[in-house]
Amino acid sequence: MGVGIKAVAYAVPDQVRRNDYWHEHHPELVSSASDRTLARVWARREAAARNLFDEEMEPYLGDPFRGAVERRILADDETSLGLEVLAARRALTAARWAPGEVDLLLLTSFIPDQPGPGNAAYLVKELGLRCPGINIESACSSTLVSLNTAVGLIEAGQYRNALVVSSCCYSRFAPPWDTLSWFMGDGAGALVVGEVPEGQGWVAGQTIHTAATCGTFSLDLVAENGKAVHRMSASRETARVINEIGEPCMREACTGALEKAGIRAEDLACMVTNTPTAWYASFAAKVLGIPRDRLVSTYERFANTGPVLIPMNLHESMQQGKLHAGDWVLLYAIGSVSTAVATVMRWSDASLGAT
Repeated sequence: MGVGIKAVAYAVPDQVRRNDYWHEHHPELVSSASDRTLARVWARREAAARNLFDEEMEPYLGDPFRGAVERRILADDETSLGLEVLAARRALTAARWAPGEVDLLLLTSFIPDQPGPGNAAYLVKELGLRCPGINIESACSSTLVSLNTAVGLIEAGQYRNALVVSSCCYSRFAPPWDTLSWFMGDGAGALVVGEVPEGQGWVAGQTIHTAATCGTFSLDLVAENGKAVHRMSASRETARVINEIGEPCMREACTGALEKAGIRAEDLACMVTNTPTAWYASFAAKVLGIPRDRLVSTYERFANTGPVLIPMNLHESMQQGKLHAGDWVLLYAIGSVSTAVATVMRWSDASLGAT
């Protein structure tokens, strides 16, 4: 038997924050957007020649929101754990599994509801699981790191199956008076991983480090209204570094995974990548030389949801009928201060969780 994905689900908060929110509540941010953080992160480089990232970003530089349209935001009484529970239950329901059938939980809470350990033990308790829950963190590539880890452990005979869950709650660290919040949203995703028919499922993977991004994005502890709170910040070098590593990291990871699988990019029926910007799907298509219609992007609906982008875009690809049993699919994600991960799979029939 192979090991692959048996169900895919995601969950987002009910609260939708569209661009008109800032026009109404923070017009001074919109009028001065060119001097704010988001414009400095996604900006033209001072370079002799443009690269692919520059070319795909260029049409969005006249938009203060850089192509973001709407994002989902946690209400004050909501938590990342609540989203994780909802996404996990939807995936288990789609797979027709009871919680007691799960052998292993791998969870990324980006970032957890409490300081210190992630939400894994809390999610085990909320779902009524009997298996171990392990926290895994590799920034925006965490879902694929967890998927590859789950596959390896199942193939090694340590577990029969796994539930892979990730959440992202950027709104807790990028408040609405910071323009970084314009391209960030909240959500959770879940994958059920287990046995699939022989010749299908996980085939190969390639993981590389992104140490060049150290010092780009960071969480800082600052004083706000008499309290110490975490806030996300970007360095002066963030724009240049993120731009310049985009293509080489994608080429190295994806080429390595495709070569291990013994296939070429043109053999892919679909590519599923994280889409942290409005132009990232078209950028990825040009880097690998594949048609743009083989990739989807949920960025306009949810903005950047970090590690949750993989289950979101995978769910959308399945919903649009881009994946069928036996198809070759390449999954790719890059995270700052962590890893870039490419995974090749021979697709098997998988179930879609409710939305």
